[in-house]
Formats: sequence, structure tokens, C-alpha cells
Amino acid sequence: MSVIEGAGLLSILGIGFILGIKHAIEPDHVIAVSTVAGQSKKWWKSSLTGVYWGIGHTATLFLTGLCILLLKGEIPEVWAMSLEFLVGIMLVHFGISAIISLTKNHENVQGNRHSQNGSPVPYARPMFMGFIHGLAGSAAMALLTLSTVKSVWEGALYILIFGAGTIIGMLCFTTILGIPFVVSSNNIRINKALRKITGGISAVFGVYYMYRLGVTEGLFILWNQIL
Repeated sequence: MSVIEGAGLLSILGIGFILGIKHAIEPDHVIAVSTVAGQSKKWWKSSLTGVYWGIGHTATLFLTGLCILLLKGEIPEVWAMSLEFLVGIMLVHFGISAIISLTKNHENVQGNRHSQNGSPVPYARPMFMGFIHGLAGSAAMALLTLSTVKSVWEGALYILIFGAGTIIGMLCFTTILGIPFVVSSNNIRINKALRKITGGISAVFGVYYMYRLGVTEGLFILWNQIL
């Protein structure tokens, strides 16, 4: 590899890192993680939800994207849109689950105090969210990579650098997001209200997300044609 080619590759990877940061703060990503990020009074635990989301997202994006690059194929539109639809279902599920869990905790004051003061943040949730988001975005990621790099190994490196950007981006966002939840951790009423709001936003946005894909972008029609 010549010096010029090396410089070109570094420029591409730098752009990939920046795009990864930008990708991390897309609305569906932010809303999904917010349902988990506010579940602890420890700021660093809230921040770690972004890291675990990024790990799940990067792992799926890398494995699926690499398979597509090696096979030199592409995911059919109906499958790509169906995976995006799965994101909407996930948003509704975790949004409603967050609200229901708070309602149940309200019935047991002692249990609620325990939840506020020391229960671990369920990091499997943000990792699963990242997994689904990565799976849904793998088709677009593969197309972007194919149009950017010249070889499979460069493509794999590009996806990893892009993934590092998403981890950094989501880490920064969840750190900022955790501020109101950490500050209100000693005021159970305000803390619960904030968490219910994030759960409600997640559920409503999930319904909108599915409607846009199914009706506006024609996914339901594609499903009907297959059936």
C-alpha cells in the first residue's frame, strides 16, 4: 500500500468514526437506551448502558456486514424493512415494560427504595437493544461500506471503526442523559415521573416508527405480496 493509499484509507476511517458518532444519536437509538439509562442513581452505571449498547450494535453490525461483504450480496428490501420494523416493536415493548415495572414497584415501597438505591442496571437490555439496532442497520451499513472501501479487510476495519464511533457517541449521550436521573435519585416521585416519561416516549415513538415503515413506506404491501 502506497503512502497516498494509506492516507486515503485513514481519511475514510476517520469519516467512518465521525459517522458512527452521528449514527449513535439517531432518535430510535436514543429513545431505546433512555428507558434503561435512568435506572440507577450511579452516574457511571448510567453511562455504561451506552457502552453496552454500542458493543451489541457493533458486534451484530460487524458479523452481519462482514457476511454480506464476503458473499457480495445484499439483503432484500422486504427483509431490511422488516428488521427495522422489529426495532419499533422493541421500542414499544421496553417502553411499556418500563412503565409497568414502575407501577409494580409503587405497590411495594421497600422494594422501590431498593431499586432506587442499589439494584444493578440490567446491562443485558442495552446490549440486546444494540444487537437489534445493528441487525436492522446491517443492510445500509454494508452498502455504505461497499461504496467506500476496496477490499473485504478494509470493509471489516471500516465497520469496526464505525462501531467505535457509535460506542463513544452513545457513551457521551448516556452520560449527559443520566444527569437528571442522578440528580433526582433521592426524590422518588420526580425520578419515577422522568422514567415514566421516557417509557411513554419510547412506546409512542415505537408505534409511529412501525406505522411509518408499514404504511408510509409500504412494508405492509410488501408483506401482502409475499403472502
